Amino acid sequence: MTLLCLKESGKDKDNRVIVGVPKESYPGERRVALVPAVIPMLAKAGLEVVVESGAGEGAGYPDAAYVEKGGKILPDRAAVFAAADIVVQVLCYGSNDITGKADLPLMRRDQLLIGFLRPFGSAEVVQQIAAAGVTSFSVELVPRTTRAQSMDALSSMGTICGYKAVLLAAETSIRIFPMMTTAAGTITPARVFVIGAGVAGLQAISTARRLGAVASAYDMRAASKEQVQSLGGRFVELPIEAQNAQDARGYGTAQDENFYARQRELLTRVVAESDVVITAAVIPGKKSPVLITAEMVKGMAPGSVIVDLASERGGNCELTRTGETVKAFGVTIIGAINLASSVPYNASQMYARNIATFLAYIVKEGKLQLNEQDEIVRETMVTRAGEIVNPRVREFYKLPAVAASSQ
Repeated sequence: MTLLCLKESGKDKDNRVIVGVPKESYPGERRVALVPAVIPMLAKAGLEVVVESGAGEGAGYPDAAYVEKGGKILPDRAAVFAAADIVVQVLCYGSNDITGKADLPLMRRDQLLIGFLRPFGSAEVVQQIAAAGVTSFSVELVPRTTRAQSMDALSSMGTICGYKAVLLAAETSIRIFPMMTTAAGTITPARVFVIGAGVAGLQAISTARRLGAVASAYDMRAASKEQVQSLGGRFVELPIEAQNAQDARGYGTAQDENFYARQRELLTRVVAESDVVITAAVIPGKKSPVLITAEMVKGMAPGSVIVDLASERGGNCELTRTGETVKAFGVTIIGAINLASSVPYNASQMYARNIATFLAYIVKEGKLQLNEQDEIVRETMVTRAGEIVNPRVREFYKLPAVAASSQ
């Protein structure tokens, strides 16, 4: 077992590890990495929290709330990075490809960086993070195991996205969602079809049902059927079978083009009959598969809505434009990104609990302890000592395996 501990310094002699929370710099990002409520929990583990002034304001957490719970407010970003042994962010450089690079000069060797890094996005960016000397952890890589469930930030944010996708669709649709019996007669409920019954998709089904819509869903993973039905949704079964539909971590796997072509053919009728289609089929590290073609969109009724939750990676709809809302053949196609940021109070609350649990896992009695044989630490650590050390990330970028002596 390998343990990495913080070097002795003036600020850790009293067995306190300092966690810094800078303000999110990505344009329009309103979330914050830690909320005041988790500070007492972190204090019990020997962690002290410093926060950049105004970091939580966009999410509804003023500076005074942090101070009340035992946090310390610092005047600017540079002060937070300078003081912190561990920096926690929502969108670190990697996920933040617009302003994130400005953080590189603020990082120092052996400092910890925790947040969404998008490790399969750009080899150059990951190399730059490694070159900064930080030990970085990507929360996207938290294994989906029972032991790590409380640290699964990707699932937390997926829950928010699935919920918000339905609200966007309901607001945009020319139809109301619930069945209504009125003096003017009975209004039939909207039909919502969800493609991809992962965390976001399941929450979309649940939210659509709560709004009174008839919900159905398709996923190439047969195990999803029971989950869809438990939420009151109808599971759409297609007469095709995916090869190795999910990986060991529970994520869907990429299929060949013949499979997707047959899938699109079989989904055409279901899509045409739906008032709203929400797509959430994402393959980690790969471009999103195209599941809805322009021809399929053409077959939908005027006023229908598609919300493409896979838009950041190209989209599940052929006509999706990342970050934009477009109209084609009378159908509105919403390619919104960063939906979790539109509900910042609760998104921050959930994310902070995930991060606080992870911090309490790696810091014991005021000392950082990284057991590199532990699955959670090993799977989430991306860089250390100037190198990319994550085996999956190295394999993805076709880098040679790290020598055993350097691990």
